[in-house]
Amino acid sequence: MFSVNQPIALPAEQPPQLIVVIDTEEEFDWGAGPDRSKTSVSAMQHIDRVQNIFDQYGIVPCYVVDYPVVSQAQGVALLRQYHSEGRCEIGAHLHPWVTPPYDEEVSAFNSYAGNLPAELERKKLQAMVDKITEVFAKRPTIYKAGRYGLGSNSSAIMEQLGFEVDVSVCPPVDYRADGGPDYSRAHAQPFWFGSDNGLLELPVTGAFVGWAGALQRPLYNMAGKLQKFKAKGILSRLSAVDRLMLSPEGFSSQEHIKLTEYLLKRGVRTFTWSFHSTSVKPGMAPYVKTEQDLAEFLDSFRRYFDYFFTQLKGEATTPSLLKQKLESYR
Repeated sequence: MFSVNQPIALPAEQPPQLIVVIDTEEEFDWGAGPDRSKTSVSAMQHIDRVQNIFDQYGIVPCYVVDYPVVSQAQGVALLRQYHSEGRCEIGAHLHPWVTPPYDEEVSAFNSYAGNLPAELERKKLQAMVDKITEVFAKRPTIYKAGRYGLGSNSSAIMEQLGFEVDVSVCPPVDYRADGGPDYSRAHAQPFWFGSDNGLLELPVTGAFVGWAGALQRPLYNMAGKLQKFKAKGILSRLSAVDRLMLSPEGFSSQEHIKLTEYLLKRGVRTFTWSFHSTSVKPGMAPYVKTEQDLAEFLDSFRRYFDYFFTQLKGEATTPSLLKQKLESYR
């Protein structure tokens, strides 16, 4: 199991730092199991819908691309332009079931790359590195495991392949139900890891929020077993505990601000705005089904960025630049 280390202490005077990470991937049925035949990337023709917002706010996002995206012209046409113009960073995103070599059985358990035999996990990530280097003429140094699926061999493989930053850890979610990792006790702050602590983890921004304190996690888990009584909703209305993520997918602008202020009070200074590329085209992901959904989805970007840069006086950065900054605090 991938281990979470002690957080990096940032100075209190450090302005909040915002990175944007896009899980840039193929289109598939989220309600079905992994399927090797699902490799369409038609949504990538519309990725300018979010890139134009990033440009407006001076944000350089990080597109972590998977094999179906990087191996098809339709998937990379706009990204190559953005990358060549310095308007984005490119990282690797490993969906094992659609990444060669195809040596494993397709299953929910094997959809988490960290569950694969170490050599197969390495070969698949090597295939990603090779393809990204070929297409973008630059070796990727940023990694995000598909389904947040880090395992006990993942850090050593990242080191072998020259990665410097990982953005896979997803607090406070527990994915053990179908074989994934448990991040329910993880924190949202960056930390060093690897054999010589040379790798940087920038977790997804998420947390249990509420007045329940140490009881947040057990209360939330108990509520999950009482779904027919809508226990999670009751706990949320009581402000006892909410499980919130800094994502425009499934969370409101009010929740984004609530989460941010909760974490700021607890010393968190780095924040990751994350979502899936498929959400830029209605009907490709469960969060954006209609044109109205799309308009609300995009408006939530602007509302949060206005809040972060105006009210909080925060700064936009990238995984690579943030690593340089955090190294200066060692």
